[in-house]
Amino acid sequence: MMFYQFDDDQIKLSNKSILITGGTGSFGQAFVRKVINTYDVSRCIVFSRDELKQYEMAQEFPVVAGGPIRFFIGDVRDAARLELAMRGVDYVIHAAALKHVQTAEYNPFEAAKTNINGAENVVTAAIRSGVKKVIALSTDKACNPINLYGATKLAADKIFIAGNNLSGAGGCSFSVVRYGNVIGSRGSVVPLFQKLIKEKATELPITDFRMTRFWITLDQGINFVLSCLKIMQGGEIFIPKIPSMKITDLAHSMAPGLLHREIGIRAGEKLHELMISEDDARATVEFSDRYAILTPFLNLNMADYENFGVKAVSKEFKYASDSNDHWLSQESFKSLVEM
Repeated sequence: MMFYQFDDDQIKLSNKSILITGGTGSFGQAFVRKVINTYDVSRCIVFSRDELKQYEMAQEFPVVAGGPIRFFIGDVRDAARLELAMRGVDYVIHAAALKHVQTAEYNPFEAAKTNINGAENVVTAAIRSGVKKVIALSTDKACNPINLYGATKLAADKIFIAGNNLSGAGGCSFSVVRYGNVIGSRGSVVPLFQKLIKEKATELPITDFRMTRFWITLDQGINFVLSCLKIMQGGEIFIPKIPSMKITDLAHSMAPGLLHREIGIRAGEKLHELMISEDDARATVEFSDRYAILTPFLNLNMADYENFGVKAVSKEFKYASDSNDHWLSQESFKSLVEM
């Protein structure tokens, strides 16, 4: 199968200023590395609240006179600090979030403050600072959510889409990128399995032998965001066409022959992930390498994307990890993990 790279039509960032919230996370660090090494940006601002991670990141990206990198201590909960950081910024990538399902379940107020209030603060600061475009990173868990993390991200998605009405004609454009599990990201199952394998575990824990998930590499996620930043009109939720894989197949690819132990699905977990529901299908269009949910109240339609050869999906369409047309083989997954 074709494993999409999303790197054919990326936005040009030469002489542009870009800010990334949550810039010291897995995505943020890789995104900064891509931007600094590929584009002649005027500024690349890392906005995060973790002083230690910023210090460690500065060893790879030292701040030098006339150089593009900037480190800005701040929290998305602080609207005034965000507005200060966004002065003169062209594009914002919003990656900051409390992302772990169990953490959100046990700390609901904190998850809401960061994921929902933080989204509102990013929208307000971007409008007030004259930012041109904002892309917010979402998750498959925001589609028909059953856990608090997914619910807060769904609320955040709605806030960003509504931001297009608040900014008005000619103002800042807001869009959302929604994708699945990132191979190798902190807190995902891949590093856990790698740790257990290294420690000579005799079995790998599987929550449910039937479980499937969408998978994307970190590089693909970055390239997808950059390509969406170019084609966005404002108001879309972009979803990449990426493969699914059974968790048992993933475990077999990482440790052939190692026993599996079913430990039971955890609170807030889905058996299969969903990125586009049947209710969303009425507003969804299909590109060659992605889907886009077009918000009806913003009057977006297929004519806005006629240069991309888009088409409407069927009314019964849904995009779920168990009914996906594209599946990742054990061999392909193993090669990606070893990259």
